[in-house]
Amino acid sequence: MRTRRWLLAASAALASLPALPRLARADAWPTGPIRAIVPFAPGSATDTIARLFAEAMRPTLGQPIVVENRPGANGLIAAEQVARATPDGHTILFGTNSTHAAADALFKRVPYDIERDFVAISTLATVPLVAIVNAASPYRTLADLIAAAKARPESVSFGTASSSQLVAARTLARMADIRLLEVPFRSSPQVVQEVIAGRLDLFVADVAVTLPAIRGGQVRALGVTTKARVPQLPEVLPIAEQGLPHYEIFAWFVLVAPAGVPRVAVDKLGAAVRAASADATVKDRLETTLGMTLFTSTPEAAAAFVRSERQRWTAMVRAAGIEPE
Repeated sequence: MRTRRWLLAASAALASLPALPRLARADAWPTGPIRAIVPFAPGSATDTIARLFAEAMRPTLGQPIVVENRPGANGLIAAEQVARATPDGHTILFGTNSTHAAADALFKRVPYDIERDFVAISTLATVPLVAIVNAASPYRTLADLIAAAKARPESVSFGTASSSQLVAARTLARMADIRLLEVPFRSSPQVVQEVIAGRLDLFVADVAVTLPAIRGGQVRALGVTTKARVPQLPEVLPIAEQGLPHYEIFAWFVLVAPAGVPRVAVDKLGAAVRAASADATVKDRLETTLGMTLFTSTPEAAAAFVRSERQRWTAMVRAAGIEPE
């Protein structure tokens, strides 16, 4: 009888405990679809890489990754959403140098702490930027554009839809000692269309975004932002070889989750990233078609990379004379 009373009391006590978290069993994760938040619009380089990785990561995870675009405020809206999400691994962010390197230098108030509020899963890829103008533009070379801007300050307009594009154009202007007129947009594809339509003079953006219009003959490439030439655009000189020897900028992507995510989720997501990067279709699409370079890592290496890049981008923002908003 005493044993029976003890069992009843124990059962009642267990029933009163809060529900066990869904990560109680390591082999049970993930228990459902994973939300992948993208901080930029459909058609952007970040969106492209997110959708490629999401599809290729599914076989390893055994669950779909549902991509959700949340553009706005240079990625801050999406990053804050993930920083505040339940840290169970079922919400992740395809972050960039905009959300995880330049934000602190560009904005007076960032609604999250880049290091404290996230755990890094893996770096994903890097991509150079390219300066483009309309195919019928009078600026046939970068020197032509610089000469026109020097003759008439702010007569040359440039578009931006991310902080990397802003820093790239402003750094170009500072090094060339010219003043350009900034026109902000919500998405990179929209800026490309404005250049094609002839309503905007210049756009410095990811090769992944600009390459289709370059290959289609709708825009002209004046220079790439890395010191090495881009295999997809072998005839286009680096800006560093056109009178600005210290010019070098590239964009990058990193997969992160909210701080506090269990290690099992970090490890499985990392394994899924590695498997995706080894997929021939993903590799060919990213490197051959989009001009990106696959760059995966351990969580520890990804965190160290982000810390280093925060310092580098902060220095570039300040050197470009960009005041925090």
